[in-house]
Amino acid sequence: MTDPHDLAALEDLELDLFVTALDRRYGYDFSGYSRASLTRRVRNLNMQFGTPTITALTDLLLHSPERITEAISSLSVPVSELFRDPHTFRALKEKVFPLLSSYPSINIWQAGCAHGQEVYSLAILLVEAGLYERARIYATDISAKALARAREGIFPLQDARDAARRYLDSGGTKSLSDYYHARYDFLKLDERLISRVTFAEHNLVTDTVFCEAHLILCRNVLIYFTTPLQDRVLGMFAESLVRGGFLCIGTRENMQFASAREKFQLIDGDAQIYRRKSGT
Repeated sequence: MTDPHDLAALEDLELDLFVTALDRRYGYDFSGYSRASLTRRVRNLNMQFGTPTITALTDLLLHSPERITEAISSLSVPVSELFRDPHTFRALKEKVFPLLSSYPSINIWQAGCAHGQEVYSLAILLVEAGLYERARIYATDISAKALARAREGIFPLQDARDAARRYLDSGGTKSLSDYYHARYDFLKLDERLISRVTFAEHNLVTDTVFCEAHLILCRNVLIYFTTPLQDRVLGMFAESLVRGGFLCIGTRENMQFASAREKFQLIDGDAQIYRRKSGT
């Protein structure tokens, strides 16, 4: 009978080889991701691809480059929804938008945009605040497949009722239905909402500063990273922001143990909104 400790140690070794293989073959570095989260996602990828072991999965991806896009999509895309955490969007509208309105042009970086729900949510509130036409949103993600879905702006219609409630809780002033067309079992958001959006691939683990931004949103991404990687990414965000610029991270995330925290002032603890200190 195989010792469970031996099996765990073997899986751990297989995971190390998997991470090394993806980095060396395709340039995707998952070494800084939370070990427990990455293990769960790789196990799910085994089931998805029908491979019995991580070693078999590694072999498949090394010799089938056409499958790597699908694999990266499964490994990297977090769950999201329109106007997720309404109190965060309300805080952005009430505490950040009035200060952004002083700029003649506004750069916003939505890092880890996944399927685009937060991009569209933000765009709607910017439209209602009269700021959208002077804003440019850079929506980035590691997954090309996720970016393609984000560009489509198509989501299940069954989510519309809950999304409409969250929209109003976020400070929305109209009806969410004003911004989409329903057909069959899906809703398609108005393409005008991405007329000021640039979608691009960007890897937070290995890439550098993407743009000079007045506002950066990176919500529910850092929780999948180890502490050293979180610190690196937060430092990059500080470097990306103009002085006095804003950063919004996930409600389950914080800067408590990051060295970059010295560069930020907390604006709203519940919404996890920070402002880059002018003197840094």
